[in-house]
Amino acid sequence: MSRTTDVSVKGAALYYLPVETRVPLKFGPETLLSVTCARVELTVADGSGRTATGWGETPLSVQWVWPSALSYGERHAALKEFTELLAERWAEYPGSGHPMELGRDFQQEVLVPELQSFNEARGDSEAMPWLAALVCCSLFDLALHDAYGVLHEIDVYKTYNGDFMSRDLSDFLVDADGSKAVFEGKYPADYLVAERPSSLPAWHLVGGKDLLDAAELDGSEPDDGYPVLLADWIERDGLSCLKVKLRGDDAAWDYDRLVSVGRLALAGSCPWLTTDFNCTVEEPRYVNEILDRLAAEQAEIFDMILYVEQPFPYDLEKYSIDVRSVSERKPLFMDESAHDWELVARGRELGWTGVALKTCKTQTGALLSLCWAKQHGMDLMVQDLTNPMLAQVPHVLLAAHAGTIMGVETNAMQFYPEASLAEAAVHPGLYTRRGGEVELSTLEGPGFGYGVERIARELPEPMARYG
Repeated sequence: MSRTTDVSVKGAALYYLPVETRVPLKFGPETLLSVTCARVELTVADGSGRTATGWGETPLSVQWVWPSALSYGERHAALKEFTELLAERWAEYPGSGHPMELGRDFQQEVLVPELQSFNEARGDSEAMPWLAALVCCSLFDLALHDAYGVLHEIDVYKTYNGDFMSRDLSDFLVDADGSKAVFEGKYPADYLVAERPSSLPAWHLVGGKDLLDAAELDGSEPDDGYPVLLADWIERDGLSCLKVKLRGDDAAWDYDRLVSVGRLALAGSCPWLTTDFNCTVEEPRYVNEILDRLAAEQAEIFDMILYVEQPFPYDLEKYSIDVRSVSERKPLFMDESAHDWELVARGRELGWTGVALKTCKTQTGALLSLCWAKQHGMDLMVQDLTNPMLAQVPHVLLAAHAGTIMGVETNAMQFYPEASLAEAAVHPGLYTRRGGEVELSTLEGPGFGYGVERIARELPEPMARYG
């Protein structure tokens, strides 16, 4: 059934915005020193010919989306090539509907076969993973949601219901027992919070190369007015939540790191921790032994751990590990493995108890995973991809509407704060953490409420226009 509110995509302008970190950010065995943010301006039209544009942006975070021995340069070039291919495919896509419907249809009808063709064309070179394809697609999906709201002059979160969508969730989701009945007559709005909060607790990322105390200083640190030591970040931003990056292959280092960070957190009256093992652990005993040792020797720090994030490898189908022994100790959240709701369902069977959502896997996919997880009693978080500039806006909005276990991870202000100065002039509370929180009351207006007309950012010439 079509609606007068349905839209179709008419064109796209693609931009690349390079960003360099002020301090290195370690992802498993690799370290991020710079990133290319892909930004798109997407044009949509309704059946009467009215048009509007929307914006989407995602960091093409090579090390996170595609862990590999391949060179950074080869992977980075492949991500850009695939993003450009998707820009062309989105501009020519003939479908129409609500963004949830278009977004899901595009993934099934276009993204899946295009990735297969792209990888076949790479020949003997390593295939680009599905997670990377989702990230390349996400900026277009985000821009579609934004443009839809702009066209109809409404907050896009107020459209995730039967007044705007032709298809309910039973058209997208299946219950754990294989039935669609539980989702009949339901829409994403039924699983979102009734009233969006104006501020959220902010999780600070303690990277593997982050400095903890003055003894680690060697004089090479940036002198740019921003904190370097963890204690200074805690004091300046009033932090209450720390996410600790661990190695996952060095239990002694991981334990000592947790204890060191935990002691600094206690000294700074920062009550919450979470652990991120960077997907490098292949059996639960590794995590369990660290948690059990903490419980025995550092009970106060153990109690501060709110949840454990994705210790195990990305490929849930290849590494179908029964993780119940971990989730019996602490809530266990899927992140990199949770590409879509089907994998969330598989994770629940294996003992995962929560899902860490990311807008970089598409707004559409994040909302579908959210709905499935909530229907089945799983807790939610929204995790960062070190989102600067426009990418920060839908990221924080998703957390605000999702009803997470606690706030949102947000760390772009740690690793490249200068990148977002133009956006921060319009939304200051969104790019600065004060009292341990980010503030989003300035996000008003249609779509995601970017207010791009008020943001004084000079964009380069688009690398290409499509449609």
